[in-house]
Amino acid sequence: MTINNLQKTNEVHVLLSNAYSGRTSNLLESIVLAKKALSISKFLENKSLIGKSLNQLSLYYMINSDFKKSKIHSQEAIIYFKAIGDERGVADAKYTIGSINYKTDNYHQGLIHLKESLRLYKKFADFESQSKVEKAIGAIYEYIGDQENAFSSYKCAVRNARKVKNLNLESNAFNNLSGLLLKKQKPSIAMKMIAYAIKLKKQTGDTRGLAFAIYGRGKIYLKLGEFKNAEIDFLDAIDIHNKFVEIIGACMSYNKLGQVYYEAKQLKKAKKAVKEGLKLSHSYNILMSTIKGYLLMYRIYKGQDNIPKAFKYIELYLEKKEAVMDKQTQQVMENYNLINKMNVLESDALLQKERQKIINKKNQDKLKAVKVKQEFLSVMSHEIRTPLNAITTIVSILDDQLQGENKSLINSLQFASDNLINIVNNVLDYTKLDSKKESLELQSTNLFNLSTKILNLHLNIAKTKNLKLALDNNIPNNRNYLLDQTKLSQILNNLIANAIKFTDKGEVNFNLKLIKEDPEFDTIKISIKDTGEGITALDVKKIFLSFSQIRPVMTRKQGGTGLGLAIVKKLIELHDSKIQVKSKIQEGSEFYFTLKLKKSSGTLIEAKPVYLQLTNKTVLLAEDTIMNAILIKKVLSKWGVTTEHVVNGKLAVEASKKKKYDYILMDLHMPELNGIDATRLIRKPNNLNTATPIFAITADVMTCQNSETNQLFNKVLWKPIEIQKLYAALAEKT
Repeated sequence: MTINNLQKTNEVHVLLSNAYSGRTSNLLESIVLAKKALSISKFLENKSLIGKSLNQLSLYYMINSDFKKSKIHSQEAIIYFKAIGDERGVADAKYTIGSINYKTDNYHQGLIHLKESLRLYKKFADFESQSKVEKAIGAIYEYIGDQENAFSSYKCAVRNARKVKNLNLESNAFNNLSGLLLKKQKPSIAMKMIAYAIKLKKQTGDTRGLAFAIYGRGKIYLKLGEFKNAEIDFLDAIDIHNKFVEIIGACMSYNKLGQVYYEAKQLKKAKKAVKEGLKLSHSYNILMSTIKGYLLMYRIYKGQDNIPKAFKYIELYLEKKEAVMDKQTQQVMENYNLINKMNVLESDALLQKERQKIINKKNQDKLKAVKVKQEFLSVMSHEIRTPLNAITTIVSILDDQLQGENKSLINSLQFASDNLINIVNNVLDYTKLDSKKESLELQSTNLFNLSTKILNLHLNIAKTKNLKLALDNNIPNNRNYLLDQTKLSQILNNLIANAIKFTDKGEVNFNLKLIKEDPEFDTIKISIKDTGEGITALDVKKIFLSFSQIRPVMTRKQGGTGLGLAIVKKLIELHDSKIQVKSKIQEGSEFYFTLKLKKSSGTLIEAKPVYLQLTNKTVLLAEDTIMNAILIKKVLSKWGVTTEHVVNGKLAVEASKKKKYDYILMDLHMPELNGIDATRLIRKPNNLNTATPIFAITADVMTCQNSETNQLFNKVLWKPIEIQKLYAALAEKT
């Protein structure tokens, strides 16, 4: 390289450095400097400098809302960076393209490019760039209604900014966090955050960034009804944005200023402010700002009783909004499981009702239903399994201590508790049935004995209603079949319980009839017939739908979740059969189906293991429910195991540093520190129990549905804990 070329190379570096440092105070000058750097770089034919110059120029055009030029320069920069293998340069360009996309409401493409740039920045441990990308990703999540992921991304942005002590980036992230907390109806916390963000901007002298922070504070004042303070902030933000030609910021501020005047009943001022914002958003094709402006104009004209004008703007709003939703919702939902609903503007549902048109209703309903189902399953899992754990453990302990009639009572209690566990498990596995991922687990079972036990479970409740409950069974009492006892019990228990529930007088008949047999298989018709209130033909079509109730909640006498018959239907279909219904109002109903069952030579009886293998072993038990801890310790002591108990994850970590254990049993839901975070700390190399087998014990089946949890633990043991499974898990690691 000649001396002249070296000087020109250095000149490019100086130009780009000055352009970048001056972007917050004089953006137009930064564009001039970057153009000059690009010209010199092309003269030098230096691909690296050409790419960097193009990338900076793209950034400045994006800030200036010239998105077309910005994208062209970024795409060209990527070509140069890829030619020389500069991944960091590619990451910078993809960040800019991603930001352009989300600022022009193309969230799907924005997310793709930003995620890719974040991956590359992590590769280089570039925390400063990670911070700005995480903030942009958080903004996309927030736009599409996923507040949880938005909050997480903003927190990552703050954390990374602090690693490199970049106050501007930290302020930007706190600004966005403040807005998110405002949406969560926490204005006091939001105000503290925005005050901190403004303080940082004043420290760094970032005037352009200060305008966004002042705008953020104005939103809080608006929420609190402090219209004068809000007006002052939005006017200040507009002045700064106009000075720096920050079009998006100016549009946002004009819209919010219009909202202030609208809320303060100053409709003429509101109209003027919003029209200024619309003029800018139309000129620069800023769609989201346009949509919000149309919505506000509709409200202003409606407030003035100018119905024709109001109708015009609501039509414009819905036309633009539908275009965005049609384009974005499908792309985002099909490519990412990020959102539970598309809710960019809070009043969409109301306005769509005015037009009697719901956008993408099927997709939204499906996502909402999935969320409701998951929340239901998670709560049910934890709330029901936890007390069941105590019941089943006590039964197991007493089983070895009682004889005679008491032994018989314990056996009945054991069957009842096992049956309840099976019901809970089937409800929790409803999603498996729904996705056809469940299968039958066949074992040799005496159907005569099973049906008798099931009948006995319901005799008392039938007796309390003065109902006759009878079993008519022509199956030979010594005949066994290969069947899934758990799932068949669930079917029969649901049907019998329903029959009793909806019958106030008369009888319920449980019938098993052998209708066809050959050397290998028997075909059996099973029916439950009652003399209850009956079901209309219309309601018969509804009763097998999940969460369905054929009477309003406020008027029906009977309880229930509405899941019973939905599960019955799917379980019977799993047996390659179909549930049938005959019913007459005020005469009763009959539910029936047929099963083709393979004969078996005899019932498989599992011998109880001899618990000797764990003698003199030590266990650290982390469990915050004292009753569960006492019972688990009791079981372990029978096997010769010494147990040390702590009530939270923090104490478990402390204990693990002091002593080496043979096993650790870790509950997942605990105060102070949960079981997952505690296990992460125990697995660190400097801990005495890094390699100790750790078993998760939990009542929440939804908690462990991720690969990281499965990797942390040697095994997951569900509450209520099955004694033999606990022993087998520990013995396997001996």
